[in-house]
Amino acid sequence: MNYISIKDIDSLSKWVKSAIKIKKNPLKNQKLGKNKTLGMLFFNPSLRTRLSTQKAALNLGMNVMVMNFTNEGWTLEFEDGAIMNSGASEHIKEAAEVVSQYCDIIAIRAFAGLVDKEKDYQETVISGFLKHATVPIVNMESAVRHPMQSLADAITMEEYKTKHKPKVVLSWAPHPKALPQAVANSFVEMMQMQKDMDFVITHPEGYELSPEITKDCKIEYDQNKAFENADFVYVKNWSNFNDYGKVTNLDPTWTVTAEKMALTNNGKFMHCLPVRRNVIVSDEVLDGENSIVIQQANNRTYSAQLVLQKILKKL
Repeated sequence: MNYISIKDIDSLSKWVKSAIKIKKNPLKNQKLGKNKTLGMLFFNPSLRTRLSTQKAALNLGMNVMVMNFTNEGWTLEFEDGAIMNSGASEHIKEAAEVVSQYCDIIAIRAFAGLVDKEKDYQETVISGFLKHATVPIVNMESAVRHPMQSLADAITMEEYKTKHKPKVVLSWAPHPKALPQAVANSFVEMMQMQKDMDFVITHPEGYELSPEITKDCKIEYDQNKAFENADFVYVKNWSNFNDYGKVTNLDPTWTVTAEKMALTNNGKFMHCLPVRRNVIVSDEVLDGENSIVIQQANNRTYSAQLVLQKILKKL
C-alpha cells in the first residue's frame, strides 16, 4: 500500500472518523510499529510535515531515520539511460533499492521545480521511488499533491462544522514568491470526495489550477461574492499554472482581511502554514477566534498516524 494521493483513500468519511478516534488515544497502537523503521527523505524544507510525521511514527512505536537531500545526500539522477557525466552522483535505481533495505516505509517530500510543467506533473521524484523502491511510499508533499495535508484538512472541517452542508471556499491570495500548486490541488481533490459540502474556488482570472484537477468545480472570480455565507475559508497562494511557475499577480486586494471574513457565516479561517502575515492574511484574522490554523496543524499528526497505521497493518 502506498499513499501518494488523497484519491488513494477508499472512504474519506471512514478515514476521518478513524483519525479522530486515533486522536483520542494516540498511543493505543504503540506496539504496531515495533521493530519497523520509517525513512523520511526531504528534498525540500519542512516544519509541520517533518515533526508531525515523526511524532506519528513514534506514537506507533516505529524507529525513524531522517535524511535531508538538500545538504546531506548525493544528487540523484532520475532519467533512465542517462550518461551521468555532470552533476548527479547516484541514480534513483540504486538509491531507492538501497534505502528500501534500511526502511520498512519510505516517506518523501519533493516540491515542484516550477520551471518545467510537464516534468513536475510527471512527479519525477515520487515516481522514481515508486518504480524502484521495494517498500511502501508515502507522499509528504510532491510536485503536484500534498495528501497528508488535505487529509488533515478534512479532519479539521469535520471537527468544526456546525451544520449538515457547510459552504467551503478555497481562495487564492498574493505571495511574493512562486509557490507550487500541490496544497491547492490536494484540497480540491479532497473536496470532490465530500458528499455534504458546497465548494467554490476563488482566484483572479488567469490563475486557474489544472483543469484535470478542478474538473467541474465551481469557480468564482469575485472573492467577496465567493466569501458570502462561507463556513470555512481555506486560503493558499499558488503560482500561475498556465504561465507556469510565474508570479503574474500581486494584487493586495486579495489579502484576507476582517472585512472579507465578515461576509462569511462566522466562517473559520484555515491555512496550511507557514503563512506570510499581512500578505496572505491580516494579523486580525490570523490571531482571531475564528482562526483554526493551529488546530489544523495539530491534526497533521493524526492524518500521518492513520496513514502509517494502515500501511503497517498490511506489512
